[in-house]
Amino acid sequence: MAKNIDLKKGELTRHVNKAAKAIADGFIIVIPMEHSYAYICDAFRADTVRAMHVLRGDPLFTAAQVIVGNVKTTEGIVREITPEIKGLMKNFWPGMVSLNLRPQLGLSWDLGDNNQLDRVSLRIPKAKFAKALVSQTGPLAVASASRKGMPSPKAMSDVMVLESDVALKFDNGNLRKGPISTVIEADETGVRVLRVGAISLAEIQKIVPGATGE
Repeated sequence: MAKNIDLKKGELTRHVNKAAKAIADGFIIVIPMEHSYAYICDAFRADTVRAMHVLRGDPLFTAAQVIVGNVKTTEGIVREITPEIKGLMKNFWPGMVSLNLRPQLGLSWDLGDNNQLDRVSLRIPKAKFAKALVSQTGPLAVASASRKGMPSPKAMSDVMVLESDVALKFDNGNLRKGPISTVIEADETGVRVLRVGAISLAEIQKIVPGATGE
C-alpha cells in the first residue's frame, strides 16, 4: 500500500531522501507541483515511464515532460542551447515555462514517444519539494496525476489510483489555483510560443523580440 507522507510535518531533507530512494528503486510517486499533484519517476527508466503513461491512460507515443534541477543539467540533454534559449532559461526558470527543445541523440531513455518526436519538454519547477527532489535525483519524468483529459488534481484525495500503483504520496494539502505553464518551442530557427499560460507572449518578447505566438 502506498504510504501517504504529510509534507507539512517533519524535515524537508528526510522527505526528499525518501522520495529519491523510491525513484532510484524504480517506483512512481505522487508529489505536489506548483498548482496540482503529479506522478513522477526516473526519466531514464523506460518501463517506469511507460507504467506512468498507463496510469494516466495516455495514447501511444505520448511523451512525458522532464523536470531538471538546474540549467547546467540541460547541457547533457539538449543538442543546442542558443543565446535565445539561454535568455529564456535565465529569466523564467525556476518557473512556469516549459521549453520544447531538441534532445541529444542517443540518450538512453524513452519518454513514451519511442524517441520519434525529436523534442523534449523541459522545466525547472518552482515548487519547493519538487525542486529539492530533482536537484538530488537528476532528470525526472513528470505527468499530471490524473487520467488523460481529466482536471489536474488539486488535493491528494483527487488522485484516483490504486494504492499498489505508486510507492509514496507526498501530501501538501489543497494546492492553490494558478495558471498553467507557458509552452515554448525553440531551436536554431527561432522561438515559438505554442501555449500562453503563466507567462505572456509580451513577456517572452521582452527577452526574445522575434518570438512568435500561436
